[in-house]
Amino acid sequence: MPPVITRRRLLAGAAGAVGLAGAAGAAAWAGGLLRPDPQLVAPDADLVGRVEAARRRAGAGTVTATLTPRPVSLDLGGPVVSTWGYADTAPGPLIRARAGDLLRVEVANQLPADTSVHWHGVALRNDMDGVPGVTQRPIPAGGRHVYEFTAPDAGTYFYHPHSGVQLDRALYGVLVVDDPAEPGGYDAEWILVLDDWVDGTGRTPDQVLAALDSMGGMHGDGGGMGHDMGGMPMSGMETMTSPLLGGAGDVAYPHYLINGRVPAAPVTLTGKPGQRVRIRLVNAASDTAFRVALGGHRLTVTHTDGFPVVPADTDALLLAMGERVDLTVTLADGVFPLIAAAEGKTGQGLAVVRSGAGDPPPATARPSELDRQVLNTAVLRAADPVRLPERRPDRTHRLVLGGGMMPYRWTINGATFHDAEPLLVRYGERVRLEFVNRTTMFHPMHVHGHTFAITGTTGTPGARKDTVIVTPNQTVAVDLDATNPGQWMTHCHNIYHAETGMMINLAYRT
Repeated sequence: MPPVITRRRLLAGAAGAVGLAGAAGAAAWAGGLLRPDPQLVAPDADLVGRVEAARRRAGAGTVTATLTPRPVSLDLGGPVVSTWGYADTAPGPLIRARAGDLLRVEVANQLPADTSVHWHGVALRNDMDGVPGVTQRPIPAGGRHVYEFTAPDAGTYFYHPHSGVQLDRALYGVLVVDDPAEPGGYDAEWILVLDDWVDGTGRTPDQVLAALDSMGGMHGDGGGMGHDMGGMPMSGMETMTSPLLGGAGDVAYPHYLINGRVPAAPVTLTGKPGQRVRIRLVNAASDTAFRVALGGHRLTVTHTDGFPVVPADTDALLLAMGERVDLTVTLADGVFPLIAAAEGKTGQGLAVVRSGAGDPPPATARPSELDRQVLNTAVLRAADPVRLPERRPDRTHRLVLGGGMMPYRWTINGATFHDAEPLLVRYGERVRLEFVNRTTMFHPMHVHGHTFAITGTTGTPGARKDTVIVTPNQTVAVDLDATNPGQWMTHCHNIYHAETGMMINLAYRT
């Protein structure tokens, strides 16, 4: 099991390493934790603690949970696989809190490898972000670690390791932070997690990564050769392309899941005709975007990456790795397929929505809504209460996304993570990040510890998000307020791209 890229890359060579601190000075390792240059705000700095204290809400509760990552055997609805998970089912345990609550989660590591837990999308204190070597020491096999932080913002989030390619197993779960003041207005709630699956089918994610590293040289970036490496089919971009995304992935998975089930044995969601249902949808996949539709229905998108938007109706929507959306739908009478089609790939996930009599849809069902209006969440507009106030950026960073299949190496500004200069910011600044995609593949770019507003050509702040799709030859600009001090990873949420270099540090200066 290769360790997390931050440790693997920074420790390669010498006891003292440079990289994360970049131009701000050399960085050294102390007991497995990166100690940055004194000019940078450390994850456990006094300022981090003061900002965390300001998040605390009078009368807030404390939510406790225990996660036990361990080897498990999962029944995917026919295929039974040996993998790693937080429970004997996928996804892992649901953690639920209210905005302002204190979360205290103990992790007891029963894996045969180091691990961590990252709280994806949460604007939490930096030393609880779960990035080994940067914000904490890795949790060793047999070790324990307690994450304790305030969850400041309501929304749909999820948790997963930030250690190697462990996300491409069953190590993920949903965190829902409720808004005590939200009026509701729906009759039921469903939580659906989308995933691409390979572990236990003859290859592990680490073997997939090794195959990409070793076999990538056999076909160039954009080449069309396919390979079958020990039972794990891999394809060049000619066979995995999408009119919406361009190059759509590197791995042709044998299974695509909704709530841990293959289409031949789907989860069934039950309701009554006329009910208004809220669907919290999470893409926990490692290499796959999904096109999602519910046969016989229109969908209304109400939130993206946790934050409310001006409601938008659509037939289908595109959801990249790391993105979340909240939808509402008014149920018709009957039985309907909810499809998550692997965008640019062959295969799909299926859930069955039953509100009346009828036969279940076949595993291969493809509702016509998938080929009608398809919404990309990047075009949504933030609801007024969460709209980022207009302000000229104090600082702009340009992130040129590069790399490809020959060799299998993905970069930001021409460098992999261990060589990349950090993106330096100061507390209180308005910061603009310009993602410039110079590759033939799409990249869902994710910023830890912050939400940003997508900036359109008018300069008007758009939807509040933490993950945004950047397609080939596209530039996407986002603005964020630098109000959460520390050291924050910014990376592609294709786990194989991040692990081979497409990651950089957003570093606060003192």
